[in-house]
Amino acid sequence: MIKFWKFVGYVFLALFNAFSIWGALFLFSRGFYELAITFFVLVFLIDYFIFNKGAYPYRYMIPAVVLLFILVLYPIAFTIKTAFTNYGTGHIMTRQEVIDRLLTDPVYTYVPDKSKNYVYEIFVRYEGIEPTDDFKVLVYGEGEEKYVVGNIKPIRMQAGNIILGEAELIPLEKFDVMEENGKIIAIVDENKTYNYFYSPFDKETAINEVFFKSKIAFPILSKVEIVNSRKERLSLRFSNDGTLKLVQIKHLYRMALSEVIENGKTVVKTTLVNDLTNKPLLEEDGTFYDFDEKGEKVPILGYISYVGGKNFTKIFTDPTISGPFTKIFLWNFTYAALSVLFTFAIGLAFALVLNNNTLKGRALYRTLLIVPWAIPAFISVLIWKNGFFNETYGVLNRFVVNSLLNRESIKWMTNPFWAKVAVLIVNTWLGFPYMMTVSLGALQSIPDELYEAASIDGASRSKRFWKITFPLLMTTVAPLLVGSFAFNFNNFVNIYLLTSGGPAIPNTSTPAGATDILISYTYKLAFEAGRGQDFGFASAISILIFFIVAGISFVNFKISGSFEEVNR
Repeated sequence: MIKFWKFVGYVFLALFNAFSIWGALFLFSRGFYELAITFFVLVFLIDYFIFNKGAYPYRYMIPAVVLLFILVLYPIAFTIKTAFTNYGTGHIMTRQEVIDRLLTDPVYTYVPDKSKNYVYEIFVRYEGIEPTDDFKVLVYGEGEEKYVVGNIKPIRMQAGNIILGEAELIPLEKFDVMEENGKIIAIVDENKTYNYFYSPFDKETAINEVFFKSKIAFPILSKVEIVNSRKERLSLRFSNDGTLKLVQIKHLYRMALSEVIENGKTVVKTTLVNDLTNKPLLEEDGTFYDFDEKGEKVPILGYISYVGGKNFTKIFTDPTISGPFTKIFLWNFTYAALSVLFTFAIGLAFALVLNNNTLKGRALYRTLLIVPWAIPAFISVLIWKNGFFNETYGVLNRFVVNSLLNRESIKWMTNPFWAKVAVLIVNTWLGFPYMMTVSLGALQSIPDELYEAASIDGASRSKRFWKITFPLLMTTVAPLLVGSFAFNFNNFVNIYLLTSGGPAIPNTSTPAGATDILISYTYKLAFEAGRGQDFGFASAISILIFFIVAGISFVNFKISGSFEEVNR
């Protein structure tokens, strides 16, 4: 029985290895090199853990190793790689994908002068009285020739959908047809009957035009190029009267040998050429450019390309970026430091009060003071934003500022200074219960004998606090303060929900706001930038954030280690 289960285990392992290696090779062929390498390394480690007797204990770590590689190491590697590219809006595809699209995509086609219009008719298969999207196209050639469009062969696919298809014209004689008064009313193919349904030249079928366009023309036929016996390509195109005509088309771009200038020298190389102007496209900074009638560059398509340290250097060299980035960087430090200071000061004050054994109702006060921590943060933030800081009907403006102080409403969300004040107030409200709980636990661990000895020596209450309470408290709390600083340094949720990083900083080419911190700024660059997404630049900032937080944490841990001297 043991041998049987061992055999089953080896079979599963073999299947896992085969599937993983196939997946890795597939990913490698598609350009996902980091993920492919991750799969290869995982397979090697898992097999090593299983077949090597000395690595037996590591078998129990296999799930953790898989999660480590897939969810931690690979994202880190991908982020580092992306930081040195122009990956973003306009630069999503690889160079080869862009070339394939320019050569094959129906978007990059044109109708030659004096192109002939071909008469066509649509025949569909019915299920009962309902038409389906299973269809045949009858094309009238020159003279008496009639053809049926053959089966569509996919040329380019994306997510299971046809981006470009190709079909040949087959003589009508190879099909069985039904006629009535000299008019073809049905085509029979493989025991399926396709009935006459629509033609733009037949007004009696106009009632079927909507179905034809929505179910057949746009989703299918518009992406198909029909090849006739002369190797001409036909496709559906809109005419001036709004009808879809079947006309001859040509691809706008083709591959050809051209003379181009590289490093001051003229060389002959294979390039993309505009078929209308016979001019080669210009390839520059990961983008293909065509030329308009005035000879000016017109961007066509971009691809992912290596840009070196450009994403890092422009943070410091581009004034429209370096200025806002410096402001965000300084505010990020200020925000994190003040958040820790305010939450710790208030939390410690409450902890000192609650630590008094003579205080009545301590359990009730502790429960009430911990409520801000118990309520989900996003609910509290939205209540503060809409209930307290609303500039029109908020509690603070309406009842405090306007009624009690008789002042104009504070622009909590549109004035940079007050927006920062609002952010700090909310973060302090959310953070002080945690600091209170931590401080209260640390205070209760300090021996009472120390205070008794200090009282006998005549130490005042303030001196007992600074000489006994605070040093011993910091032994426990200092590392937590460092962690709190790192947390607030990347506290995306509170900033984004309360102010969305606003108000906007003027004279900047990036979506920077006065209350943005680096992580919210990075998010807006990657997903919400008005000029498009810029994953490369956002990845570069993410790497800077990592080194900043790592450096601060290292220094602070070194500093907080000095408090351990108290226990020695």
